[in-house]
Amino acid sequence: MSDDLQKELSVVRTEIDSLDAKLLDLLNRRAQCAQRVGEIKARHGDAGFIYRPEREAQILRRIQKLNPGPLSNDSVTWFFREVMSACLSLEAPLGIAFLGPLGSFTGSAAVKHFGHAARLLPQMSIDDVFREVEAGHAHYAVAPIENSTEGAIGRTLDLLLGTPLKICGEVVLRIHQNLMTRAKSLAEVKTVYSHAQSLAQCHEWLNRTLPGVPRISVGSNSQAAQMAAADPTAAAIAGEAAAELYELPVLVPNIEDEPNNTTRFVILGRQDAGASGHDKTSLIMSAHNRTGALSTLLAPFSDSGVSMTRLESRPARHTLWEYVFFVDIEGHRSDPAVHTALEELERRAAYLKVLGSYPVAAY
Repeated sequence: MSDDLQKELSVVRTEIDSLDAKLLDLLNRRAQCAQRVGEIKARHGDAGFIYRPEREAQILRRIQKLNPGPLSNDSVTWFFREVMSACLSLEAPLGIAFLGPLGSFTGSAAVKHFGHAARLLPQMSIDDVFREVEAGHAHYAVAPIENSTEGAIGRTLDLLLGTPLKICGEVVLRIHQNLMTRAKSLAEVKTVYSHAQSLAQCHEWLNRTLPGVPRISVGSNSQAAQMAAADPTAAAIAGEAAAELYELPVLVPNIEDEPNNTTRFVILGRQDAGASGHDKTSLIMSAHNRTGALSTLLAPFSDSGVSMTRLESRPARHTLWEYVFFVDIEGHRSDPAVHTALEELERRAAYLKVLGSYPVAAY
């Protein structure tokens, strides 16, 4: 290395060292401010919930608008999410129940939303995820609600009918399915394990590439990876987190049939989220059994100028051949237009349950 090159690099590296020291100082000053917020709230008898989804969403959107580059918005959003996660943990690490085991896509969604400082609590079923928060053993739950390829997650919708928990956030996660195995080639693969949803999302690829190889549905992608790690003739379809966790080589990456395959997850807690300025409201409703009942239910949204972004029907559990409708609309329930629409809907619906208003996913 020439002397001139060393001198040029030395100048830049000295500047980096100086900036790192300033950054460290600023991060700790920010953490002290977060501690002071907690102290002020406690002093005024407002300890309440330390996690405020609407406040975090506002911070992340503001950072994205301020970002001049060259770092991408995804990179700076991830960084500030981790900063907020670390600051929250100074008060009390949040306990997050999710469909496990570790390495699942739901676990990745939990980390994306709450950061690495959160205390992850993997559960064996979606029912257990809900129960952990309902019983007070966890602060929040992360549950899959719909996939862009396979549609709604039926069990999550069923549980939303009866739970007292509120939806207070959402996470959108791009799903990349990978074939992972200790086998050296596709010809050595004799069995493929995965969750039923992942098998369906890779159906055409499996038909083309591994025709005739048995596909076995298991409880989660992480469980599939764990089983494949113990059998050199087996493969699993799962995400990168599972491959890292079980030290399982990825033989073929990104085998999902739809390149834009995405899953939406909801955050469930015991609190309502305040208005953030860019929100969504989810609800369940059912119509009276008469002609034109559904159009009567939908009319308050258009009359109030409220945009509906999702309508999903699901069989009602209590009555044969009757249905409930899961609806997402734009806006917070405290917004005047949304408030007016919900008041009118309550008069018209046979059943209405507002699941929650919450910030639209920041990234």
